[in-house]
Amino acid sequence: MSRRERRFRGISMRLARHYLTGLGGEERDETTVVADDWRADLSAEKVGIGPTIELTEVTVVFEGEAETLDSVVEQFAQKAMRAGG
Repeated sequence: MSRRERRFRGISMRLARHYLTGLGGEERDETTVVADDWRADLSAEKVGIGPTIELTEVTVVFEGEAETLDSVVEQFAQKAMRAGG
């Protein structure tokens, strides 16, 4: 079992869950999406990027087999980068 943690700025928890369900996952609750061969746990916090600007930063902890995570993490990152700028 492998574990990968990635952080994405400028997306919401709702959008992150939407992307993960689009990749085959099923929402268990507001912070957990599970598929047959992977799991993602989400958390969010506000981070400052300057003296007056804050963005939401969503942290996604992926767990599953390494080969599966390579694809899932990459696909999620592509979606998140397009949304977050």
